[in-house]
Order: sequence, then structure tokens, then C-alpha cells
Amino acid sequence: MLPLALADSYKVLKDVAKRNNTKQLYSESDVAETLRHVSATDFTKSVDINPNIRLTMFKNGHLIGAALILIQVRYKGYPNINLLFTGDYNNKNIFFNIPKLRKAVKRLPLTIIQESTYGTTNSDEVTECFEENVLKCIRSGGTVVNMAFSLGRFQEILYKLKTMQDEGKLSTDIPIFADGTLGLRYTALFSKEELEIKPEAVNFLPQNLCFVNKENRTEILESEESKIIVTTSGMGTYGPAPQYIIRYIKDKKSLIQFTGFTTDGTLGSRLKMAQDGDVVTIGGMVAIKKARVEYTTEFSAHAKADEMIEFLQQFEDIKLILINHGETSVKEEFAKRILQEVNSKNVGILNREYLYRVGPYGFIKTMSTKFE
Repeated sequence: MLPLALADSYKVLKDVAKRNNTKQLYSESDVAETLRHVSATDFTKSVDINPNIRLTMFKNGHLIGAALILIQVRYKGYPNINLLFTGDYNNKNIFFNIPKLRKAVKRLPLTIIQESTYGTTNSDEVTECFEENVLKCIRSGGTVVNMAFSLGRFQEILYKLKTMQDEGKLSTDIPIFADGTLGLRYTALFSKEELEIKPEAVNFLPQNLCFVNKENRTEILESEESKIIVTTSGMGTYGPAPQYIIRYIKDKKSLIQFTGFTTDGTLGSRLKMAQDGDVVTIGGMVAIKKARVEYTTEFSAHAKADEMIEFLQQFEDIKLILINHGETSVKEEFAKRILQEVNSKNVGILNREYLYRVGPYGFIKTMSTKFE
């Protein structure tokens, strides 16, 4: 999966650099060189990067292949420095089981670098509306266009549609189309035994499903029949998504649904801000917004605030928590909650203003990044 992800990231960055008339962050040859230095390892197996640095990865529910990463810096005669990096973290996944962390890890004196994407949202505050939105649109004779991230969300939406069929809520006569090269390539990989997919989730593709390519996309776009489309990209800016959006944004019976977070400046974010009847610009074309545009976070691959707090509370000796990966206001609010609900000696917020020096016993000092 990594070669697919890095190649796609390169294409996106190349496009962004071209649009902004700036230099690319890295080249296609850099991707190839990076992959040459990559080697796979099993979860829970410790790997010595060098005599002083040991790395261990633990399964993380964010995506297939995602990991919590424990880095241990070891020098003879000194206590270890233990750094646990959550990355994008989730405590669950519909496709695979997540083992509990070893007790030995929970007892370590730790510095934890903790994400905070949904640091102000509890799990009981999430409204499940995907199913209702889809069925309402289909009953009205419209077309549903679901935007989905290529890995994880794309497959989860297909699984959800299959579940709706199995429960008799969605007719198998309604055609379903899956579009987006990367999403389809990831979907094909889900059949591999090495991914350890749950038995009940192996056959996750709905009935009456058609995979889309350049040859049949035009026919689908021109069709007036009621249907469901699952397409990349998740935020609507890249992939086939803009073609579907410009086609169906003008149809008041249709639904354009974003199934994940939309960053400021993306097409998904701009459509969220637009009112019904507003003129919107999509891929150089303009149209009047008539379709319903909905957003749901029920499929989020990130743990919510209460789930992250529960995750942190399992550790017995937290020396320092550094909060990252979230909007500034969210990181600040989540930090306040950690101070109240988690037994940690120190809490900091990562940003570009300070470097943090840590040791075996956690926080030592901060250093300004604004050198004179």
C-alpha cells in the first residue's frame, strides 16, 4: 500500500506546486529512493535501528497498516527515553481487530505525542445521518454522490451500502458505482490474507456494483437514473469527484455527501460555506448550487476526545504529553481536558514556535525556534 500512497501524494503535490507556481517538495525519484530504504516489520516486533534506538509498532485502528510507534533511546548506564507517537489514532476499525497494548508498555515512563483532531468532540455527539441521507435521496429519484478517502473510507462506505442491502433498507436494484483509481486499487488489496480482515468483513462489496473507468464514466454522468456513486477524493478537490460534483450540484433531487473532514480551501469546504442558490466554481466551471450538500463524521478514522482520554488513562507513568495534529483552538481545549482527567506530570502543545527537549523523566525545557 505504501508505494500507492507515496505515488499519489507526489501527484497531488506536483499539481499543487504547478497551481501555486512553487517548487515541488519532492520528486518522483525521491519517492523511488525512499521506497528503496523501506523494509516491512511485524506489529509488536522490536527492531533496533542502531545500537541506541529501538522501534516497536503496535496496531492502530486509524487505517490498515497504521501504527502506534514506540521509540526507545538507550545508552548504557542511563535510563531509557521512551517516546510513544500515536500518529492518527483510532481505537476501532470495522475491518480488523485491535489487540490491547501490552502491560509492559503501559508501565513504561513515557513521553506521549498525542493527536487531537477531534479533541473537542465526544463520541456521543456524533450524529449518524449517512443512511437516512442516502435513502431520502433515492426515494426522491435523485443521485447520491459520496466523497470518500481512497484508503479506509472508500471501502467502509461500500461495506455500509452492502449492510443496508442485507438489512433490506436499500434495494439491490439501485446501481452503485465506485470510481477513483487509487480507491479501486486499495479495494483490490483488501482480499489479501496478510491484512487479517475480519471474516465477517471479507465480502464487503455491495450487490449491483460497477467499477468505473474513463471509458464508462461519461455514460454514468449522462445517465438520468437514480444511483449511488462512491468516488475519490474525500475532500472533493482531486480525482473524479469534481466531474460528478459539477454534474449533480445543479440537480435539486441529488445529494452530494462528504464522509470525512474537509480542510479549509478544498472544494468540500467551499461547498459547505455556500448557500442554496449561490454560484459555485468547480474545476473552472460555474454552477448554481441546487443539490443537497451534507457532511457526516460518523465514519471518521480518528478517535473522539473521550476515546483519546480513555486511551491516555491506561498508562501508569506518563511524564509528558505533547499534543499535535489538530486546529490550534482544538489543541488548546484538549490540553485543558487532559490536565483535568489524565495523570500526566506535564502537558505541552506542539507548534512551530518551540522545540521540546525531553529525557528519561520527561520534560526538560523548551527552546524557541526563532533563533537570532
